Amino acid sequence: MGEPIRPSEVIPPMVLTYEQALHTVRERITVTPLQVASETVPLEEALGRVLAEQIRASRDYPPFDRSARDGYAVRSADVQGSHAVLECVGEVAAGAYFEGEIKPGKCATIMTGAPLPSGADAVVMIEATTKQNERVEIHQAVRADENVVPKASEARAGSLVLDCGTRLRADAIGVLAANGHTHVEVFRKPRVAILPTGNELVSASVEPEWFQIRDSNASSLAAQVIEAGGEPWQLGIARDSDEDLKSLISKGLQADLLLVSGGVSVGKYDLVEHVLEGLGGEFYFRGASIRPGRPVVFGRIGEKFFFGLPGNPVSTLVTFMLFVRPVLNTLAGGAFEEPVFLRARLASPRAGKKDLTVFVPAYTRMRDGEPFVEPAAWQGSGDIVNFTAADCLMVFQPGQTSVDEGAWVDVLPLPR
Repeated sequence: MGEPIRPSEVIPPMVLTYEQALHTVRERITVTPLQVASETVPLEEALGRVLAEQIRASRDYPPFDRSARDGYAVRSADVQGSHAVLECVGEVAAGAYFEGEIKPGKCATIMTGAPLPSGADAVVMIEATTKQNERVEIHQAVRADENVVPKASEARAGSLVLDCGTRLRADAIGVLAANGHTHVEVFRKPRVAILPTGNELVSASVEPEWFQIRDSNASSLAAQVIEAGGEPWQLGIARDSDEDLKSLISKGLQADLLLVSGGVSVGKYDLVEHVLEGLGGEFYFRGASIRPGRPVVFGRIGEKFFFGLPGNPVSTLVTFMLFVRPVLNTLAGGAFEEPVFLRARLASPRAGKKDLTVFVPAYTRMRDGEPFVEPAAWQGSGDIVNFTAADCLMVFQPGQTSVDEGAWVDVLPLPR
């Protein structure tokens, strides 16, 4: 093999801003739920999956007028003033019901979740009452429907309660169970091929020479893929040669998405873009004006999308969060979910970069009732050890060359 060809010598640069790059990814990922296969799984295996069917209410929710408090079921017309005395004629526990009717001047003890007796239209909280034998003194007026959850106010029988494309969290699992679903149809997890590159890398199980490093990107990317609802496929480590890269990249294109880490900068042995182009790769961008992660690339070969992620461990983690995670949700049958940025006050003055969106590992703390963000102590995009102390990325926008203490800045929470 001759001297490696530097991609920058044959490929014109296509560096976008962060917003442009994210917009490009969103516009190019045109997969619809109809293109994603589905499968039926037991409910206990559905957490984190994307729903492939519509779920409708099996009955009214609640199926009856339900008490929202422990207290007394009353007729509101009997409790209009600040003091009333009623006769208690029974009790209604959750899971039971009152067979008679609450008539004028009467009431019934009722527990949270129990059905409201016929004739009653409100519940007086027990804290606003005094009871002696069957005589109940009520010290607070109530309105009709007060402390009552009306029948069908949460959902009517047959109404849509979970839509196709919903990511199933714990609350959605509860909705499925409440509607009698022990199995559910979900979209297949997207298979994601992971290919770290570099002659300097050895696997985590190998004792490295002094000039080598153990590969961490394959493991961290696999973990991120699992967190995002995908199925990782680790291809091994590609050496810095056209032949090895071509063979393993071709293999990785059998997956739903290919992630290559390393080899996408402008060094002599950064061959990934050259090999991708030789395989027919169409590039949508070749870099983003961000730090860390500037060399990130995105494109497709045939029907398969690929990302070239920078090799430094923190750059790999950050570019996955910014660009890959939203794509995985789409490939799993869900919506394209852009990163959601929150706001916090800057704990100490910081300098940004004129032409870059800068993402700084940081941690948040409450101070005097307000959120503050403080940069983590780290040594750059290769420092994954100190990155683990961060709980967010603090964001400085292009042109924010100096930001004062106490100023509001964007923060992107890290998955925890």
